[in-house]
Amino acid sequence: MNNQRLMKIAKIFLRLSLSAAFLSAIADRFGLYGPPGTTGVSWGDWSHFLQFVAYLNWFVPKAFIPTLGIVETIIEFLLAVSLLLGFYPRIVAWASAGLLGLFALTMTFALGIKAPLGYGVFTAVAAALLLGAVSSPQAERIPYASRMAVAAEPMRTP
Repeated sequence: MNNQRLMKIAKIFLRLSLSAAFLSAIADRFGLYGPPGTTGVSWGDWSHFLQFVAYLNWFVPKAFIPTLGIVETIIEFLLAVSLLLGFYPRIVAWASAGLLGLFALTMTFALGIKAPLGYGVFTAVAAALLLGAVSSPQAERIPYASRMAVAAEPMRTP
């Protein structure tokens, strides 16, 4: 396997991994992994998620916490979908790194350095930065999806 092919595979894997991480966090806050207290569940519902947002963002007035939770969720969803579809991969990767970096900082100040290290947040920031550095600014599709799109196009007759 040559380096160019390995780089394509690595970029796809990074995109899918970051997207899955965002979508998994969203699923948890809407209870898709189970109710609060279930093994492996961080929040389990929206109210527990907002409590965590308030704890991490102790410097934000309480009245803004619900809005912050909604905005964060929307941004995470848009980044996840954009990563999956390959829209503006460089910009989306760097935006992902920015959001994850802010999350790492708030975790560090609220919980100490062990929390973001233990949850791999700094690793995710590094992965997103690397993806941004090696991605093109144009849209990049996953090769299989591109072949499927080509196969679905009607054949042109001369």
